[in-house]
Amino acid sequence: MSVIDRSPPVLIGCDELAARVTGWSRGTVILLLDAGIADAAIAVRVRREIERAGRRAETLTLCGPPDLADVIELSERLTGTELVVAVGGGSLLDRAKLAVLLACEPTARARLTVSERSGLVALPQVDRAGRLIAVPTTVGTGAELSRAACLTYPRGKRLVLGDVLRPDAALLDPEAFATLPGEMITEGVLEALFRTVTVYAGDHTDSLVEDALAESVAENLVALGYRVRDSRAAGLPVDGTTLTDIAKLSGLSQLDWLHQGRGAFVAKGWFIANELSMELRVRKMRAVAALLPHLWRAITDGDERFGSARRLSRIWSRLRTAAPDHLAADPAEGIATLIDVWRVDRRITADQDRLRATASRIVRAWGGGLPMLGGLRHDELRGLLSRAVLPAVAGEAARST
Repeated sequence: MSVIDRSPPVLIGCDELAARVTGWSRGTVILLLDAGIADAAIAVRVRREIERAGRRAETLTLCGPPDLADVIELSERLTGTELVVAVGGGSLLDRAKLAVLLACEPTARARLTVSERSGLVALPQVDRAGRLIAVPTTVGTGAELSRAACLTYPRGKRLVLGDVLRPDAALLDPEAFATLPGEMITEGVLEALFRTVTVYAGDHTDSLVEDALAESVAENLVALGYRVRDSRAAGLPVDGTTLTDIAKLSGLSQLDWLHQGRGAFVAKGWFIANELSMELRVRKMRAVAALLPHLWRAITDGDERFGSARRLSRIWSRLRTAAPDHLAADPAEGIATLIDVWRVDRRITADQDRLRATASRIVRAWGGGLPMLGGLRHDELRGLLSRAVLPAVAGEAARST
């Protein structure tokens, strides 16, 4: 097996930004800012570093999750730009990644506009002339280092995949996370942990190097999650070192070194949680928190389509040692306790009609002959959802945030 490292460089703090700007741009730099942080200290610092490099920063402020029209409009404004610096959460970084691609390679638009039911869009191998530096202001998504982007369509989100989407560099600075609420930090840790363990346990093959790396990343995420728990309980802000470490591990969970040789569609829980989140209009990590104990129960009960019980038990034994509190040896019971102790709300409600609609949505986008769900049927998915989602009382809608 050959390992090809396509990992972008990671800059810690803004000190190296000016040098990158000087090397990658001869003219105006487009600075994309999430509307929520447009006046924050990190935005001021990044703009100052661009100007220190002797380049003019043209600022565009964006808000909301991107749809195709948003991406196309932005790509037209980026045409001919050598360097884009994007500062924001996962949605903004996804929009930047897709828009930079379309600005440099308009033929990629055909892949994004094709009409099909699949929730997955695979991009061809193409060259991208324009460069992108991603500065995340949230933790957990790892969008600043990933080869994926989510794009909203009328019938839901689609996952766009391709090496060409990886930013050219990621910049992690604790100042960028300064306004992030404690609950969002905790959900970010859970997201990175979910991604790491889902891929690890979802594949049945042992791989010495990749397994050791994934186990280490997951173990450290658990330790950091408890550190965040303690800060929140004490009413204290999470310190910058902890935030940067979470961001580092979240980015690592997206890189090739952890996933070499893994099956392409082992993260079945992601597909299910994504559609549950969209249908019930709850944050993705609340959907994950509701589903995760039941996904792990399915694995430990022997449903090999979701993953390997042996490998889940192995990594869970490592995670228990990283927790200062007692966690049950049973992975499903233990992860439910961890989620509750971390104060991630996993109580979501829906009636049976909504669950049937969600199961249909999942099958349409990821199953029904598509390879992502490995033959999981509508009734099996509805059963899983019924176990994870509480029944709604009369007149109650699913709680959203």
